[in-house]
Amino acid sequence: MLAGWATPSPAQSQAQAWPQRSVRFILTLGAGSGTDIGGRLLADRLSKKWGQPVVIENKPGGDGIVAITAFLGAKDDHVLLMSPTSAFIAHPWVHDNLSYKPADLVPIARVSNTVIGITVPASLPANSMKELVALAKAKPGELNWAGITGALDFNFAGWAKSQDLDMKKVPYRNPVEAANDLGENRVQVYESAVAIAQPQITSGKIKLLAVVNSVRAPIYPDVPTVAEAGFPKMTIDGLVGLFGTPATPKALREKIAADVKEVMDADPIIKDRLMATAQLPNPGTAEEFAKAIEEQREKLAQNARDLGVKEKQ
Repeated sequence: MLAGWATPSPAQSQAQAWPQRSVRFILTLGAGSGTDIGGRLLADRLSKKWGQPVVIENKPGGDGIVAITAFLGAKDDHVLLMSPTSAFIAHPWVHDNLSYKPADLVPIARVSNTVIGITVPASLPANSMKELVALAKAKPGELNWAGITGALDFNFAGWAKSQDLDMKKVPYRNPVEAANDLGENRVQVYESAVAIAQPQITSGKIKLLAVVNSVRAPIYPDVPTVAEAGFPKMTIDGLVGLFGTPATPKALREKIAADVKEVMDADPIIKDRLMATAQLPNPGTAEEFAKAIEEQREKLAQNARDLGVKEKQ
């Protein structure tokens, strides 16, 4: 009887034997992005632990749908999606006839939190979030904000409405182009991953007023969070992690999450590289990741209601 209790279940045995061949991480963002840098660091360490190659495959474009479609189409437990949640959680409010269901993406492991910031041109006479609000109210209709379709767009639009600000949205497809235009004062406000804006911050062309994350960024210790700046409802963390499908066994999800945490905790280089690119190491279980994603979905749903945007799916 005791021997029977100690015998692994078939699912556990399958998870323990995984991977039997190379593993692919399909990324929603291109080479050089924060997610790409983190993904390559993680892939290198995991390939050594697993004894199998871990290959990064960048598939940017289509508001994350290109990568998601490739991932789901693979129908392979050796193919995982690595993505920031902001790349897809707004899809139900944005896209008609979405080619997948949110339930198709099953959280496996939280990896990191991208630092998200509110940036303005260096020449803008606003050095805090409250000063930005005061300026926008003093000049109704004169300030423009850069918007990229997705969760951060919803977050900023919902905040602007809550403050009764008359600001015009300028839509962009390329986040780097938005940051460049911000540096030239063609737009006046941008909510984005800080990594995208770092070159302009470093060169002094733009200012970082606050981070939208729940905690300050160690790379910018003097910059407050939006909660500290007086706007707690604007808080949203840039969650990044690995996803499988509903067919991925629970035992395998748990193994991958445990392995991700182990290699990240054991290697300080990963932490240093992530923090240098405005990311916060934050490995976590599938359950922790799923809970955080659900909280983000609830926040976006409230923003959508406030903005009068109906869910399309």
